[in-house]
Amino acid sequence: MSLNLTPVIDIVFQLIIFFAVTCQFIEAENFPVLVPDNCNFASVIDQPGSQIITVTVLKDDSGKSVFAVGSEKIAASSYEQTADEIALMLNAQLKDLPAPKRVVTLRIDKDVPFAEAQYALAAVAKSTATDIRLSVMRQGEQR
Repeated sequence: MSLNLTPVIDIVFQLIIFFAVTCQFIEAENFPVLVPDNCNFASVIDQPGSQIITVTVLKDDSGKSVFAVGSEKIAASSYEQTADEIALMLNAQLKDLPAPKRVVTLRIDKDVPFAEAQYALAAVAKSTATDIRLSVMRQGEQR
């Protein structure tokens, strides 16, 4: 007497096909990410249809903090004026986007102290942005 495995194999293949068709494949951590020192987790949530608006804070060659919206640098006499200028520039770029798509990416060079970078964060808060992403540039990375 021998055991007929054909029905068992049929059921196993049907289960494999069922799970392959019904499960959702989640793409997680499939992208290259340079994380800051001592950071254990980083993620990017892509929102289709949203344009990338970036506020960057970095140090120039003289050691002074420089602010930029996209590729346009901000020239202001004080940090408070810089925050107002950034907010105005962000509002100009965000005005045509619906509220859920008003995402701003804030890039801060890791050598910039928070006392100076906080003005960029305040500017995003003053603007009509509804969401913010944070990223970090490593020391020596191309700017």
